Amino acid sequence: MSFQDPDHQQRQGAAAAAKQAMLQKFRAASEDPEVARRHAARVAMNEARLVRMAEREAAKWAREAELAEQAARAAELAAQAQREAEEAEALLAAQNAERALLQEAEQKAARDARYAARKAAKKERRRGY
Repeated sequence: MSFQDPDHQQRQGAAAAAKQAMLQKFRAASEDPEVARRHAARVAMNEARLVRMAEREAAKWAREAELAEQAARAAELAAQAQREAEEAEALLAAQNAERALLQEAEQKAARDARYAARKAAKKERRRGY
């Protein structure tokens, strides 16, 4: 028995027959209605998955928009509270300044009254009556 027992043409023929058999097997499998049914089921599942993903994405965008709106409202309320606090602080500072001016005026009037009383007493002592 030699290494060339199946000659080149026989080997090529056997390879071609094997290729043809594999091709026939593949064609038979691709024409099988069960394979077509499974493929259709996979396509339907993929489309349903894409629909669910789109719904989740839309819900996510809606949630983000709602959160952004809430954040904007909270920021506006905080700014309004800050403005009201600043106005109240300014009003309190103005009232304190007015109160301080009145107190200074009262203290000055009392001091002036004491000074005038002292001067009058001194004048009386000098005149003797």
